[in-house]
Amino acid sequence: MDQIKARLNIANEQDENIRITCTIGSTVEFLDVLVDNNQGQLKTSVHRKPAAEPYILPYLSDHPRHTHRSTVKSQLLRAARLSPHVEDFDRERLNIEFILLLNG
Repeated sequence: MDQIKARLNIANEQDENIRITCTIGSTVEFLDVLVDNNQGQLKTSVHRKPAAEPYILPYLSDHPRHTHRSTVKSQLLRAARLSPHVEDFDRERLNIEFILLLNG
């Protein structure tokens, strides 16, 4: 473990804008996925970075309408891909609906 931490420290010294962290536990966040290991069973779900949420493309922005449709579609596809159960997808769909309402 000490060797891993030493290599991470060396990597972190290469560029001050990039930080690599080491976390040991039953869950890992990678990009937009949260992977949970529950007694050997892996479960995925949507991960949201606290700093980025609940922002999404505002409806009143000056983007073409197809961009707004694409945003909604991509959020729902992401939820479908990462939700292993219908209940998880439905919870995420409600979350997306709430975020869209907040953004007009």
